[in-house]
Amino acid sequence: MSYRLPPLNALRAFEAAARHLSFKNAATELSVTPTAISHQIKSLESFLDVALFHRLTRALELTPQGEAMLHKVREGLACFVAAVENARQHVAAGRLIVVLPPSFATRWLVPRLRRFAEAEPTLNLHIIRSLGTVDGDLAASSAFDPMDLRPEDSRVVIRYGTGCYPGFQVDRMFGADYIAVCSPKLLTSEPPLRRPADMLHQVLLHDDATTSGQSGLSWEEWFRLAGVTGADSSAGPHFSDSGLVYVAALDGLGVALASKPLIATALAQGRLVSPFQIVVGQHYAYYLVVPEAIVSRPSVVAFRNWLLQESSTEEPVRPD
Repeated sequence: MSYRLPPLNALRAFEAAARHLSFKNAATELSVTPTAISHQIKSLESFLDVALFHRLTRALELTPQGEAMLHKVREGLACFVAAVENARQHVAAGRLIVVLPPSFATRWLVPRLRRFAEAEPTLNLHIIRSLGTVDGDLAASSAFDPMDLRPEDSRVVIRYGTGCYPGFQVDRMFGADYIAVCSPKLLTSEPPLRRPADMLHQVLLHDDATTSGQSGLSWEEWFRLAGVTGADSSAGPHFSDSGLVYVAALDGLGVALASKPLIATALAQGRLVSPFQIVVGQHYAYYLVVPEAIVSRPSVVAFRNWLLQESSTEEPVRPD
């Protein structure tokens, strides 16, 4: 049976441009120029004799024909990928690379990895910490950028953000309500820390890795919820890494806003305390983000099943 089909590169360009609604972002993903993407789309439209995009001044929109075609093209590309994966099943298993936020790696994942290693002793796991896994960070796209991977390698991302990542399989793990925490010695030091208003006299520790306008996390919000006025919510030292904020809080430098799931162990051991029951709710959460082309790989399936089982015991975030 013969098929009259457009070039595969044109279909790939269309799928990427339709997913991003941007020739520029599609070009970055496929490592070509925006002009090349534009030419591929034009050749595809000429082949089909139909317009696939409305080209607006500063945006792209799919035409009804483009919208209808997108779903079938995605299915077709997924079938191609599955066929290639089946053809090379004889290749030795590669690395499972997990890219994730530094604080999540240190305080949540690594303490649990022994159980995963016992369940999957032959899996070649590589952990990479990256601030680019936090939505709103200047390097927020880096976790999805191409890496020097062998064909048999698999890379997944644990991301802190909104969960809106087109083209990927996304599983919500748990939310991240934030509370004020500090060393126990601050409770009785001078000035004492007994009422929310006492926070006016404390050093505020700022985590610039997760504090952004998009996440809504800030000391200003904490003081608003506490009903305390007159606070300089921007005062105090700022840190680019959540791990540094954690160490500073342990050492008694000041009070930090910390994600409840990530400091649960320190609270249980008494190394940190939460003096007030004031919670800054978040619309951000932790998500496992997997490229659709590798979701069925055994190493990815094993890690996903284990990770979702481990995270299912965490207290879910309350609605905003």
